[in-house]
Amino acid sequence: MSLLEIEKLSLTIGATRILRGVDLSVAPGEIMGLVGESGSGKSMTALTAMRLLPHAARATGRVTFDGIDILKATEDQMCALRGDDIGMVFQEPMTALNPVKTIGEQVAEGIRWHRRVSRAEAEERARKMLDRVGLPVAEFPLSRYPHELSGGQRQRVVIAIACALDPKLLIADEPTTALDVVLQAQILDLLRDLVAEKRMGLLLISHDLAVVTEMADRITILRGGEVMEAGETAPILSGQSHPYTRQLAQASMHVPARAKTRAANGVAPLLEVEGLRRDYAGRRTSLFARGPVIRAVDDVSLSIAPGQSVALVGRSGCGKSTLARMILALDKPTAGTIRFRGETITGKTEAQLRPARRDMQVVFQDPYGSFDPRQRVETLVAEPLHVLEKQPSPAERREKVRQALHEVGLAVSDMDKYPHEFSGGQRQRLSIARAIITRPKLIVADEPVSALDVSIRAQVLDLFAELNQKLGIAYIFITHDLTVARAMSDEVLVMHAGRIVERGKTGQVLDHPQSEAASALVAAAPDLHRAIARRMQEQG
Repeated sequence: MSLLEIEKLSLTIGATRILRGVDLSVAPGEIMGLVGESGSGKSMTALTAMRLLPHAARATGRVTFDGIDILKATEDQMCALRGDDIGMVFQEPMTALNPVKTIGEQVAEGIRWHRRVSRAEAEERARKMLDRVGLPVAEFPLSRYPHELSGGQRQRVVIAIACALDPKLLIADEPTTALDVVLQAQILDLLRDLVAEKRMGLLLISHDLAVVTEMADRITILRGGEVMEAGETAPILSGQSHPYTRQLAQASMHVPARAKTRAANGVAPLLEVEGLRRDYAGRRTSLFARGPVIRAVDDVSLSIAPGQSVALVGRSGCGKSTLARMILALDKPTAGTIRFRGETITGKTEAQLRPARRDMQVVFQDPYGSFDPRQRVETLVAEPLHVLEKQPSPAERREKVRQALHEVGLAVSDMDKYPHEFSGGQRQRLSIARAIITRPKLIVADEPVSALDVSIRAQVLDLFAELNQKLGIAYIFITHDLTVARAMSDEVLVMHAGRIVERGKTGQVLDHPQSEAASALVAAAPDLHRAIARRMQEQG
């Protein structure tokens, strides 16, 4: 008998049709994978099951949970179900957690609400649940706040909140997208253990076919609000009989066509980093005392040639982003030297850094968060032009924006739009247009495709490769996705605990890792071929 049963579910918001006759079921102890591109209706299907739809939404069909008709249930009935019998893990833990409440308060809150127990009893259950998800109170006291935890630790808190009352159904919406591969493997193992231990149903929403193949017993593939294919995971993904399933599988393993760039003898490096170190003051232990100094980057040296692509990989908190901020002169090193185009940029004032800033740009992980939502595209893309020595006229500025948009595959008419009018992939293209408008020599791309679905990810990687060949731009790709590192980089640098512990040609490092840190990353990285083979072997 199914725990969650969705039959011919259709959903409209205003005049827009979101879902079109979706059928889906989850049984106790079963993991159902829900896969599709951005905008396919995955999250809206989950929100319908939770009855967390916007006021303008209209749903038809049938959604039953444990015999309860969700679409006809009262709000009091739904309040009793949410957080108790149905738990939900959201993609971004920092926005799912209250920044002004401790983690102990947030886990205990639902327990007190649904079980009507004392504060002490709720805190004891919260303590046990946090220990269950790998956050023992000895290391992570209940008094800690979300900002004091890493991304993986915050996601564990969200899972603790969702599972604190042993729900019958857990909905996990992209629960590992922003995590490094080792943390991702740990979180997925935790979810798998909870399903086996509690016999709860798990609806796992993801755009990562490899992750879903590793986890799900059955799979439902959505496109444009319609079910394209559904059934047992192994036969669907091994056969790939449906054209859209085949398209998703090919996109997830896509490698852009690009010529590998090697540093030519006698050519001066574009970027040189020597003995770089960055220390931060320790956590305050009392009014007059602090803990030991935290060394985020420790004696890092590297060099990048013109037009070369380098991947910087490592676990969350290893110092990748701190190193990138120092290279971009957004953070001052405690010690060490950075030379860009032969000139030392460490210790310079903002005015002295201006010439270097013309040749360095950055592409962030979250394009929407990096844009002012009140500004039009023309203004946003033209923003870096203020660092140019000779300021362009309004007509020249508009022409530069037009050219940048054309180079990233967007229309001239997009200049007058706002960021919210674009899809996630289009917004990332806008980020790249903004980065290339000054014709930089170096772009630092910080997890530029981790939040994108596989098809858009493939398009953005193709765009990076094309710009590398056309404009000769050198890249530093900060990524936890080893497929991106393999596809886009000439060399890989593996960072661990603030140090570069391994470096070399991409294939050499990823195929034959020598360090413990690199081996752990390679072993934990999801692989679609390997996952399908394991599933087929399990079926005999």
